[in-house]
Amino acid sequence: MRHLPNLLTLANLFCGCIAIAFTLNVQPFLSLVNGEQYWIVGTEQAYWGSIFIFAAAVCDMLDGAAARALKVSSSIGADLDSLADVVSFGVAPSMIFFKMLWASYMLEPNALDVDMLAMSPAFLIACFGALRLARFNVSVSEDKSSFVGMPIPATGVFVAFLPLINWYNPMGLGAMLQNKWVLYLLIALLCWLMVSKIRFIKFMPAKWKPAYYWPQAVIIVAGLAAIPFLHVAALPFAFILYILLSFIYKPKEA
Repeated sequence: MRHLPNLLTLANLFCGCIAIAFTLNVQPFLSLVNGEQYWIVGTEQAYWGSIFIFAAAVCDMLDGAAARALKVSSSIGADLDSLADVVSFGVAPSMIFFKMLWASYMLEPNALDVDMLAMSPAFLIACFGALRLARFNVSVSEDKSSFVGMPIPATGVFVAFLPLINWYNPMGLGAMLQNKWVLYLLIALLCWLMVSKIRFIKFMPAKWKPAYYWPQAVIIVAGLAAIPFLHVAALPFAFILYILLSFIYKPKEA
């Protein structure tokens, strides 16, 4: 049983690798919506790529919980966790952005002349995610209620929802994600948030008292309430709410 946390971490890495494999096979296609045609990057491969990133996130949560429950920890486990996170929530989301940028450039008249370097900013997600993890690993300690800088799993899960938004196109948001400048802006924003000095709320509160867990409760309730209206865009909505509440909420001493 003492190896269970590391096995879950390897499962995280395994899911991340599968997500990359699916995303690599994504090809854009034309879809007719409300009489207008636009390119969709969310083929079945992109859909499953997103699902495996979500599975990696579940494994990432479970490995820490298992380590605490079994009261086992090691430097190997900590390093392995960081390596798995870079792949699942850094490289895999970078591949999603790469494919989405490529699809957006395919809409342009000079599509065949587009330089592949135009898609290279997608991999800044992996680079800044690795920097975020390195900074976290060498930090002396962080308080029990917040992280400094947005955690890389949060970034990975957010990016994983973008192909699903393309797939289902709630409220026409899928068409917006075919704009290269929107994608570049998202990449820049996520990279900045990961290495910023902003304190982001931890999903698990320091204490189970209303003064400590009200932000998490607001995010969950608002996210669930948004599902009938926003569908798959409800989680990105909850993500934006998470960022806003992190600015507002002042962590209390645990």
